[in-house]
Order: sequence, then C-alpha cells, then structure tokens
Amino acid sequence: MNRLHVDSAAPKYQSGKWSWDEKADGLHFQQFFDLENANDRYVFTNGYRFLRTINQEEELVFRELFARPDTTFDADTVVINDVRDLVLFMMPKEFISRKFLEFMHKPAVHRLLHALIIYFEYFLRLVEFLLIRRDELSGNMAQVQSEQTNEMKRIFSTNLRLYRMLVARNYSAIVLGDGELKKFYHTKEVVNISSTIKDLYFYEYFLAVSTQIVWITMHRRAYYVIEMEMNRLFRSEHFLSNCPKYLKFTPVERSLLYGCNSKIFNYRAQISPLIQELRNVAEEDMPVLWIGERKYRGTDARIAQVEMEYIVPGPQLHMIDVAHGILGHPKKLYDTILMLDWPSVRFANYSMQHDPYYIIRQPSLTLPNFDELKQRKMAQSYEKYYRLFRIYEACSHETLMNWLHREQIMTYYKKGGDLFNIFARCEHQLVGEDKRPAVAKIVANYFSVISRLRKKKTELLATGATTVSYKKEGQDYFFD
Repeated sequence: MNRLHVDSAAPKYQSGKWSWDEKADGLHFQQFFDLENANDRYVFTNGYRFLRTINQEEELVFRELFARPDTTFDADTVVINDVRDLVLFMMPKEFISRKFLEFMHKPAVHRLLHALIIYFEYFLRLVEFLLIRRDELSGNMAQVQSEQTNEMKRIFSTNLRLYRMLVARNYSAIVLGDGELKKFYHTKEVVNISSTIKDLYFYEYFLAVSTQIVWITMHRRAYYVIEMEMNRLFRSEHFLSNCPKYLKFTPVERSLLYGCNSKIFNYRAQISPLIQELRNVAEEDMPVLWIGERKYRGTDARIAQVEMEYIVPGPQLHMIDVAHGILGHPKKLYDTILMLDWPSVRFANYSMQHDPYYIIRQPSLTLPNFDELKQRKMAQSYEKYYRLFRIYEACSHETLMNWLHREQIMTYYKKGGDLFNIFARCEHQLVGEDKRPAVAKIVANYFSVISRLRKKKTELLATGATTVSYKKEGQDYFFD
C-alpha cells in the first residue's frame, strides 16, 4: 500500500506556526491539529463516530502493528480482512472489547460480510438503474415503458433476491448461535435469561462496523444508500431514521428493490426482511441455500453464476471478470486507508481494453434473456456429490491483544514512544546492546515463512490422498 503521508517518521514536536501577539507583546504559537477539529475527520454511522481519515502518527502505528502482515497469503491484494482491520482501527473506543473482537474474527462473520459485499454490489447497480429510469420517465421528453422493460426489471429483482437469500442464510447461522458462536448467544444455558442490554449494544456495534466495511469496499460511494439498506435488512422499515439524505423510492421501485417477500406488519409483530426471505423460498431457489456448502449440479445458469461469485476468492475475481468493490485489487493502487491512488493507476496504464479490476470500466447490469424466469422454473437439479469448504487465516493471540489494547498503544506513541522504522531500528541495534537472535534462527524463521507461502509439491501417500497444509477447528478450516 502507498503511504497516505509522505514522511516515514512522525515528528515528536508540535506542528504549527509562530505569530506576533501585540497584546502580550511577544510571540504566540498556534498549533496545527491535522484535521483534529475538522468536520471531515469523522463520519457518523448509526450515531457512532468513526474516523474518516488518519494523521501521520496514526498511520505509522497502523502499518506497524495492526495492518495485515506480509507473511499472510495474498498480502499484495486487497481482501476482506484488510478492510475489516482498517474499520477496527477507525471505530470508536467504546466498541473495543474482547468478546466483540473475537466475534469479528470468526469465519461465520467473514462469510456474512462476504455475502453483504456481493449483495450491495448488485443492489447499488440496481438503484442506479432505477434512478436513470426515473429521469427517463419524467419531464417533457418522457419515454413510455414497454412490457419488455417491465419484464427486465422483474428479472433484476429476482436476481437481487438470490443475493439477499445468501445474506439471510449466513445471518441466520449467526443468530442460531451454534458451534463456536455459542458463547456469543444472548441467553445463558442454565437460567435461560437474555442479556438484553448487552446484546443490544453488541448488535448496534456489529451493524455500524458492517456498514463501514461495506461502504469502504464499495469505493466509499453511496454512503446513505448503504446505511439505509443495511438498517432495513437487519431491522425493518419501522426503525429507519428520518434522515433527509435517504433516498425516497416509489411503491413500484420499492417492490423491485425489496422483493415480493418484504411485508410490513405492526412493529410488535414485525420481523427483519432477511428472515422473511427464508420463510418464503421458491422451489427453484432452494439450491441457493446450499451455495458454499455443496457444489451445485443443475441446469440453472443463474444459480451457477451466483455460486461462482461466492466461492471464488477475492484475489482471483479478475479471472472470472467480476467486480466486488475493491476486493482483489492490487494494494499498490491504494493508500493506507484504502482510497484509490490515481497517480498509481495512471502509471499502471489501464484502459477500456485492459482493465481486469473494473477501475476504468464502469460495472453495470447485464441485460438478461426475457424468458429467463421461465427457464429457471424448468431447470433441473441433480444429486450433489461434492462438499465445499473455505480455508481462513487464523487470528493470533498477539494480534488480538494488540486490538484489545489499541487505545493504550496509541496513547503511548502519542506521548513520545519510539516507533521504529527500518532505519531507526538499524541505528538502535548498532548503538545498543540488545540481545539479537542468532543468524541460524533468523534463517530458520525466513524459511518457515517462505515454505508456508509457496506452493508445495503434491505428494501421493500410500492411500492415494494428497497432503494439505490446513487444520480443522470445529466446522471451519484454517491455514497452518
């Protein structure tokens, strides 16, 4: 990643300017706070204040202690873990607790965030399409809609429902609290009493962090559309704030965006739209609930497309010509806070003919076949033979402790603590008498990292199986 600030070392003196004070008849120092009191330093999500940008000192601490290290897989590519770590660094200090940090590093939460990013990628395209159609249908030069246009909108709405079902499937797995998520469940086993207040704040924190993760992944665009839809999905329309910056959709547009399963009841009996999707699943949509668990075998091309977008890892999305925000993009095109660095893009020489990451090209909706809905109802599903699983990067105890003591670490460095870059570390080792590791240990550590990252030769065992470098914990798999 490119540095947000040019210098690699933060000065320990106060930045500002001197001016002459006539009343005091002396010099007056006016300190610069580096956007400390500016409006664009913070962004409010569901009432909580997140950092929008970071200063030079915060950037050095983040890159040194909290950013994803180079010893992980696909370290040169933007993945969900990079966005998650940035949001955890920018979130308010009241969010920091061991329970919440462990929860955000669970594979089930990773799957939910992945499904949310895919859903909002398609949702924002459909919102843009509806706004364009709204302009075309109004004014003195208004166009007349044809039956083909209405059929195309129904197909777009059905495709969006498939992504929403994927989000609902992953969300319901967390709500049930089975397996490793049992300790995050809101009721205790013996007394069966709900921790209502604690669960309320825990839920609000997760919703705010998820909104920030999706917003940053979507190139920081359409913030109020993402916030409004995120609150509608997980709550309902009864609990949407009356924000003047939220878009107002017509009843026809709402039916296309929210789907046929979205029903509004009395707020006492209202359930979230995600759970409503699972209560009314069409027969031809049932294979969507097994995406990511079992390999789909059937003739439905749309479900096969959704499965491919879901199971292909972020660093390999350019191979299938699919865009999910900034996922899969090279880190050299972004700065520390994952904002696009346009000079780096210009030097990369992307064009309309060569743009695997959809930076120059504009992601758009693909025109469907008008008989796609009929074809889906006639599609056949065959018996499933293959199970799928994803291998995750495990969070170390040291990394978790760094997140837990984030405020203490930041306070230490802001008060004058030494943050060594490579030059300062070399100077300190030459002058000081610290215990240094032996050369043999340094070489051994290097080869252990390289052997983990490089592909290994397949070794056939006596049984014909192949060796793999992962371990299983519960229902999930992690890299060794």
